Amino acid sequence: MTNSHVLVGATAVPEQLTIRRIGFADLKDALRRGIDDFNAMPTHAIFLCAIYPVIGIVLAQLAFGYSILPLVYPLASGFALIGPFAALGLYELSRRRELGQEAAASHAFDVLQSSSIGAIAALGLVLLVVFGIWIDVAYNIYVANFGYAPPTSLSQFVHDVLTTQAGWTLIIVGNGVGLLFAALVLSIGVMSFPLLVDRDVGAAVALLTSIQAVAKNPLQFAAWGLIVAALLFIGSLPLFLGLTVVLPILGHSTWHLYRKVVDADFSPHPQPLPQPSEKRYAADFPVALLPWGKGK
Repeated sequence: MTNSHVLVGATAVPEQLTIRRIGFADLKDALRRGIDDFNAMPTHAIFLCAIYPVIGIVLAQLAFGYSILPLVYPLASGFALIGPFAALGLYELSRRRELGQEAAASHAFDVLQSSSIGAIAALGLVLLVVFGIWIDVAYNIYVANFGYAPPTSLSQFVHDVLTTQAGWTLIIVGNGVGLLFAALVLSIGVMSFPLLVDRDVGAAVALLTSIQAVAKNPLQFAAWGLIVAALLFIGSLPLFLGLTVVLPILGHSTWHLYRKVVDADFSPHPQPLPQPSEKRYAADFPVALLPWGKGK
């Protein structure tokens, strides 16, 4: 898969994509349709998303040990930063259901064999980098206010955050900076990943389309960002368990929001990648999953 395909997709000159203006009623309808998809495919959605918060907690515990407490809130809010990438399988399930096709759990992984996978991986890497930067920035904001010593207990941590000047500085500055990160990811990711699942347009075209969609509907997407933030907060209680319901609903809803905003009818659909006929060995496993490892 060439670099030009990753950037601009299947056509040397990408087809023009139409970006529509939407209203607040469209946000409500997209959310309603997302809930309907979740009700129709609850087992699939929970299977795909239940491991998402668990993996985040486990990785954070491995990385920070018992010093993770100050980062629990940044990690929970950070789910919004990688959510567009994590919901790829949900977009595919909603797409198939919309077309009246079978939508079994296994179909969620069809995107891994899509000709758009190179572009998807490139944008996914961007979101992972942004997520890592956010966690580092959030930790440094905490250190600037409370120092490097970890809290001795949960009660002491809550007391310090809610009843001291340093704690309120942490809340205000942390949420303000987090809002900037969320706005960045909303602009580059909210429409780009559903578009790449639906059409083979490349990372650059998908990225530009998402930015243009947000710029054309600033108030609507700001409201959508608030809806996402509120639902993620509710889903984080208790112990992130609610995310097993919130994440799939948001994923399905984002697909329907994309369908309302972007008209991509004149752009090519992704094609299944050709399967290699030669034998694959266990040592090839990590590389074989990458787009540039499929041309061997």
